[in-house]
Amino acid sequence: MPDREESVAMPDRAPQPVDRQLPTDEARDLISLVRDIAQREIAPKAAEEEGAGHFPREVFGLLSESGLLGLPYDSEYGGGDQPYEVYLQALEELAAARLTVGLGVSVHSLACHALANYGTKEQQVEHLPAMLGGGLLGAYCLSEPSSGSDAASLRTKAVRDGDDWVITGTKAWITHGGIADFYTVLARSGGEGPRGITAFLVPGDAEGLSAAPPEKKMGMKGSPTAQVHFDGVRVSDDRRIGDEGQGFAIALSALDSGRLGIAACAIGVAQAALDEAVAYATGRQQFGRPISDFQGLRFMLADMATQIEAGRALYLAAARLRDAGRPFSKQAAMAKLLCTDTAMKVTTDAVQVLGGYGYTADFPVERYMREAKVLQIVEGTNQIQRMVIARHLAGPDSR
Repeated sequence: MPDREESVAMPDRAPQPVDRQLPTDEARDLISLVRDIAQREIAPKAAEEEGAGHFPREVFGLLSESGLLGLPYDSEYGGGDQPYEVYLQALEELAAARLTVGLGVSVHSLACHALANYGTKEQQVEHLPAMLGGGLLGAYCLSEPSSGSDAASLRTKAVRDGDDWVITGTKAWITHGGIADFYTVLARSGGEGPRGITAFLVPGDAEGLSAAPPEKKMGMKGSPTAQVHFDGVRVSDDRRIGDEGQGFAIALSALDSGRLGIAACAIGVAQAALDEAVAYATGRQQFGRPISDFQGLRFMLADMATQIEAGRALYLAAARLRDAGRPFSKQAAMAKLLCTDTAMKVTTDAVQVLGGYGYTADFPVERYMREAKVLQIVEGTNQIQRMVIARHLAGPDSR
């Protein structure tokens, strides 16, 4: 390990902005706004607040005030009317500054998806404006302690009681668990299997709803992840989203879009790690010259940059399919797989570029590496993504 007293000459340079191909002047202005907020309000405090496990609720309030929490949704209800191609690039900028924020916005968007796409007009008018632009924060409740990848085996029950539903069970690995203002909840209202699942919009202050202490995680310590308990939580039927038994189809639809959000966040983290590695390599002197002059390291940086560009191109291609109303499930799985594997590889290589310094908390690459790992797991592990892709190529598994 290097002597801590040894100084490292770091160049006085900010990361170079990504050369984005945006469809309109409005989109370019939007991304400039996101980048400004990210670099001014989020990045400077990221390391300190992650170390302290502080959730930046005030940042989400600022994003809501700035119209950035509902970008891909209809402006009639407070959204931004932005295509996914633009929304995902905003997520990438936020995640590059701090993954807790980028992933938090992605999860909030995921939690809004069911109501925005399957709710009745009356439900949308009543709830969406506050969800998209009213300062509320959402959470998405699908996974359970015994049902993760096999989501269709969930056990949380919703029992009809007159004009109400009574929800009982436990959800696990819930981002924003315990602090969310609303939860999109998938619960079993009928028989076994995917056709017995229904979706509900549950207020965060509902009687009988509680959260366990947050999980102690490898990374993203500022983002609370917790089990959420439903102890006879009563919600009226007008908070049921879609038809009875339609919940699993709604969940899968949301996950296709959510996986693109994870892909964009992964590229944001990878880009931040590359920027740090380049800045270090051009400033660190060994053998009388910057270490960036050595071919072995230059090739490593070139590979990192190439992998990031490939991942970005793939998630944007999938987003453009979605924006055109074409099937994109296979491409979403591919993007999630490639981008999150890229983030893990690039952040690991960034630690290697910095050597002993990369293994310390004095530089952010060790945090990026710890954070990148979870992206290979959330919203469908990368093994599940491979199953999804293979099914599109070769059909369902034979039994």
